[in-house]
Amino acid sequence: MSTIKNDARFSKVAEYVKSSLTGYDSGHDWLHIERVINNSIYIWEQEMAGCFETIVLGALLHDIGDRKFTNQDAKPAIRQLLESLNTKSDIIDSVIDINTNISFSSSDNKIDKSVELMIVQDADRLDAIGAIGIARAFNYGGFKNRVIYDPDYNALPEGDMQAYRASCSPTINHFYEKLLLLRGMMNTPTGKALAAERHNFMEKYLEQFYKEWNLGKQ
Repeated sequence: MSTIKNDARFSKVAEYVKSSLTGYDSGHDWLHIERVINNSIYIWEQEMAGCFETIVLGALLHDIGDRKFTNQDAKPAIRQLLESLNTKSDIIDSVIDINTNISFSSSDNKIDKSVELMIVQDADRLDAIGAIGIARAFNYGGFKNRVIYDPDYNALPEGDMQAYRASCSPTINHFYEKLLLLRGMMNTPTGKALAAERHNFMEKYLEQFYKEWNLGKQ
């Protein structure tokens, strides 16, 4: 994370982010933020598109005000923070746009995505799938005291975001309600390529899961 450590402004934003994650589960902690930053930088390096400063700040601040953990509007706090660090107004607006529109449950917002939003969104979605994504899904399920799997509990209809936001469904259902959908929602060529491998891993995991669950059943 030399990008953060070697830039005083990024470091100050990082300190703010770390202090704001209290009460989040360990799948949405500072280490998640670091992974999203690293993913974002990697995608930016491959695509060579977008404003690097906006991308790093957007990745740093993308989970502030996450409605899974708080009802507070993050936009005023983000603007105040970045203004205090003499950040350009257009970059502040772009960072707030990333924070507002990055989440899966915001996918019903019909907007024209900036390059920066597309990169940070892909970076965040990559962390939600594959081996790390599986670990995070079960961690969050445990955090919310949800059952691992219930064969009698059907997955929600695809695209019903209102039902998704209110859902307390088993963690395995979350694969069908979100994780397996993300490969087809990636924005950048780099994101799509990385997502394909992680998607395949999840499919293999589910195959093994059902094999073990149904062992001995007639």
